[in-house]
Amino acid sequence: MISIATPTMWAVFTIFVILALLVDLLMLKSTGPHKVTTREALLWSVCWIGLAAVFNYALWWYLNHIGNPDADRIGMEFLTGYLVEKALAVDNIFVFLMIFSYFAVPPESQQRVLIYGVLGAIILRAIMIFIGAALIQQFHWILYIFGLFLLGTGVKMILSAGKEPDMESNPVLRWITGHLPLTRHYQGEAFIVREDGLRKYTPLFVVMVMVAITDVIFAVDSIAAIFAITTDPFIVLTSNVFAVLGLRALYFLLAGMAEKFHLLAYGLALVLIFIGVKMLIVDFYKIPVAISLGVVAALIASAMLFSLVIKPKTQKAAVGEEYIIEDKDS
Repeated sequence: MISIATPTMWAVFTIFVILALLVDLLMLKSTGPHKVTTREALLWSVCWIGLAAVFNYALWWYLNHIGNPDADRIGMEFLTGYLVEKALAVDNIFVFLMIFSYFAVPPESQQRVLIYGVLGAIILRAIMIFIGAALIQQFHWILYIFGLFLLGTGVKMILSAGKEPDMESNPVLRWITGHLPLTRHYQGEAFIVREDGLRKYTPLFVVMVMVAITDVIFAVDSIAAIFAITTDPFIVLTSNVFAVLGLRALYFLLAGMAEKFHLLAYGLALVLIFIGVKMLIVDFYKIPVAISLGVVAALIASAMLFSLVIKPKTQKAAVGEEYIIEDKDS
């Protein structure tokens, strides 16, 4: 696979991510289970965005230092890819919010689910990115498949915007509740407990699986989208990982604002459609990275602005106090 990255750059990035995750895990352990405040989420979001900005600048500076003539373009590609991934992560967050609401996950337990979700997302996305980069290098026409996929996904998002998914008919949830021994109530932050000598899975385990599967599904969209910005696996992976690292903090920051930005789904759908078109015309006209960055930012900003101006028609019903899994024999 063709990439600007040297083995040293890969090693530095890997160490950087591992250290960031260790700090995050240690901080989570030191504070213990608690409800994350908006102030705390904002501080963590600023930290993660700041780390991404530092990495972006360091990458640009290093490439300039070694005399790479494409340093400016590569730096802009990272920034654009990061913005696209960050924007599409908002859709993940709204779905996570629906899952947490449906299962009535206690606020103090949500962090544990999300931290495991972030770890799983990084591993799965890395695998998908390397597979995607290898396929594109061997079969250029894969870009057209990605473009059509993003167009279809964008149209589907517009048609389904404002509609909550039917959790009861979700095949994964139905399989889990039908095949795994489950406890009826939450058991603190435990995923697995022993009851009457038998190993059973808690509702929190079910939530973790649903969050992980949701992220994989959305990763297909976001990874396909960033390949329209660049096909360099290093830029694709680094921008993706930095966006995912801040996913947990961004969730707690936006969790209370889902209703305020009710039109954001339309903006994200238009972003996917734009990127899909960009992929389909890549062999005829390459849209400059700076223009792509401006279009993506304008679409997201417009959707947020219109959300504040146009009020939602209906309000969501209140969430129950605790999710209880039905007995399979009842």
